Amino acid sequence: MSLSIPGFNLDAFVAATLAEDLGSEGRDVTSEAVIPADARFAGVMDTRDAIVVAGMEIAEAFFRALDPDVRIDRLVDDGQQVPSSADLMRVEGSARALLTAERSALNTVQHLSGIATLTRAYVDRIRGTGATLLDTRKTIPGLRVLEKYATRMGRAENHRMGLWDAAMIKDNHVAVAGGVGEAVSRARAAGIARIIVEVDSVDQIEPALAAGATHLLLDNMTPPVLRGAVTLVGGRVPTEASGGVTLETIRSIAETGVTYVSVGRLTQSAPAADIGLDFVAI
Repeated sequence: MSLSIPGFNLDAFVAATLAEDLGSEGRDVTSEAVIPADARFAGVMDTRDAIVVAGMEIAEAFFRALDPDVRIDRLVDDGQQVPSSADLMRVEGSARALLTAERSALNTVQHLSGIATLTRAYVDRIRGTGATLLDTRKTIPGLRVLEKYATRMGRAENHRMGLWDAAMIKDNHVAVAGGVGEAVSRARAAGIARIIVEVDSVDQIEPALAAGATHLLLDNMTPPVLRGAVTLVGGRVPTEASGGVTLETIRSIAETGVTYVSVGRLTQSAPAADIGLDFVAI
């Protein structure tokens, strides 16, 4: 296994996910009742959608956790774009083990591939504009590192991983601090190197920059306003457009000259990819 995702423990994830499915007794009562202990299955995981693949090595780990002798032929790699009806993986091993691991493996690949596929659609839509797509912290609790991995497979870049790796000053911080400049000054005094400031009006830009902001998030601005904001910033810091961005609007936003466009729906509401796994007895 070559999967390397900072902050992600594959063995622990697989164990916790299987424990959730198998319960306190650690049993798949259906497979135990219906499938003979020595039965063997072969199966093919395939996609009914054209997708960008993500999560294959994790799926493989579920099968190996329950059948160390399973034979697996992984046919695609994460980040690869495949057409509908493409085969993703062939497996052969203990029928009970494969059936028990099936749902966890599929759930993971369906979810992560759905994110990667939607992400690639946004990336393709802004190709040639010079803007870079970012994800957000709008992730399912407990799955952030995986979901942000999936956006990377879709060719986006990660925004903050959490509250720890950069300051992001938003309207509530500004309200308590008494102004944009004061909020930024406090962050600089605290020794924070990366200070992202969300501005919802052009008149907040200069106070933020004067106080030491290193990145401006231009929130819910129309393309004409964004274009003016980018001109005002003049390349002094990176600019990011955010708020209500859709596939229909992202290109006009990206064409304003912003450095980044961030999209929460990449992780918040990407539809699961239609991926199945069919077994036959051998």
